[in-house]
Amino acid sequence: MSVGHDAQAPAPRADPRGGPGRRIVRIALSCLLAGVTLALMGFGMFQNSLLYFPTTASVDEMSADGLSAWPSSNDFRGLLAEASAPPRATAVVLHGNAGHAGHRRFYAEKLTALGIRVVLAEYPAYGPRAGNVGEDSLLADARQTVSLVAERFPGPLLIIGESLGAAVAAGAWDHPAVSGVLLITPWDRLENVARHHYPLLPVKWLLRDHYDSVGHLRGLEKPVQVVLANDDTIIPPVFGRNLYDALTTRKRLTLVDRAGHNDWFYRLDAAWWQQTLDFLLP
Repeated sequence: MSVGHDAQAPAPRADPRGGPGRRIVRIALSCLLAGVTLALMGFGMFQNSLLYFPTTASVDEMSADGLSAWPSSNDFRGLLAEASAPPRATAVVLHGNAGHAGHRRFYAEKLTALGIRVVLAEYPAYGPRAGNVGEDSLLADARQTVSLVAERFPGPLLIIGESLGAAVAAGAWDHPAVSGVLLITPWDRLENVARHHYPLLPVKWLLRDHYDSVGHLRGLEKPVQVVLANDDTIIPPVFGRNLYDALTTRKRLTLVDRAGHNDWFYRLDAAWWQQTLDFLLP
């Protein structure tokens, strides 16, 4: 009787998808892709909530302590503060992206004492105003406000913009009555600031609002004062410096030492404001 032998087991087939290590890599890449996709979708869908932080309030809540509804309570576009003496000029203040115009009464307190009538302009969807946020909405509304102020208050007009308001001011200065522009903690292009805060996202392709202040101010021939806060982490001063360097008009630059995005005001005294007014106004 012959002695049999065990049949040789067939060799295992190679997994065309690779071994466990490759599967783990594929899963990790899939998770990363899903995360990036969600991040892109979230940035695209909710970017307004990342840029605009409006606070709503009634006209009565905002009109107090020397501030009155302007031009009226029924057609509210901002708050008016009259100068303590016959006004040298009128200033339109375009505020930053958070709160409402009533939170900027410090401009009125400082400027009215120096003979400047002040209109704290309000944006659509802020304070008691209806409307939508967005670059097209804010720029169109600011231009209407500037035109209406010039019509109601003949004389030199000063445009003051802070942060987001500086970008709005850059797109709303072109009125014959405007004598000068004051830009506080501005940027050159919103895209550059967004890329700084979100370096991994293709913000150039995702942004709906661009606020190209360099482009909007091209051709400006009126004096401009730019104020930068050296310790600003929200809009790092390099972006404001880029804007300043691009200006071809008569210009001045103030670098506020040891100041951040929201506390620069307390480091500028009355003498600085008077010198700024003398530079920007006839």
